[in-house]
Amino acid sequence: MRLAGQTALITGAARGIGLAFAQAYLREGAKVALADIDISRARKEAESLGDKAIAIEMDVTDEGSIKNAVGQTKEAFGGIDILINNAAIFTAAPVVDVERAEFDRVFAINVGGTFFTLQAVAREMIAAGKGGRIINMASQAGRRGEPLVSAYCATKAAIISLTQSAGLDLIKHGINVNAISPGVVDGEHWDGVDNLFAKYEGKAPGQKKQEVAAGVPHGRMGTAEDLTGMAVFLASKEADYIVAQTYNVDGGQWMS
Repeated sequence: MRLAGQTALITGAARGIGLAFAQAYLREGAKVALADIDISRARKEAESLGDKAIAIEMDVTDEGSIKNAVGQTKEAFGGIDILINNAAIFTAAPVVDVERAEFDRVFAINVGGTFFTLQAVAREMIAAGKGGRIINMASQAGRRGEPLVSAYCATKAAIISLTQSAGLDLIKHGINVNAISPGVVDGEHWDGVDNLFAKYEGKAPGQKKQEVAAGVPHGRMGTAEDLTGMAVFLASKEADYIVAQTYNVDGGQWMS
């Protein structure tokens, strides 16, 4: 097993991509802390995964909550070897309709949450002196703009830049920082995404999802499980010489 003896803290892990990462890491021998603001769902999922998984309530916009989550993980498992910064939200609106409160909210969660969680975990890793792995979740939306997704695209571009800067800063401590850039990933969140595009583009319910799926060169939307191979690889010793990179896992939608 490629992650035997390792401990991972995964944010936004109560559902979707974060939960798929937790399941994959457990299969590879890791212990996993499922951190999420929805603690009831996180506890339900952790209980179903066995005694190597715990649930932690965590609000990534609250530095006290971040510190508490790091402390709980350390207390339960003795330290943190891997962090996946997965917690994020999506928003869409024409540029002229974006409200300041929504702009601030998406940046607070997607960028601030990632930065300050990375910072807190990096401090623990440095103190432990064993190095570590930090994996941020970017997006194809961070590679290019979209007319209705200006704020979200900007947050994911920031994640790619943060990954580069943090990667270059932390590698001297043996901490590899990299990122995964998914394309369109199917899941329960797509109901909300589809509704936003239906609102602003005048599409029928489900139409945007069909159009997006048809535009993927691979021939379908991605699944959370499509991303787990890269997440395991970047956390493993096989990725020891990889620093500050963002990997596309998107069925061929973006080439960089």
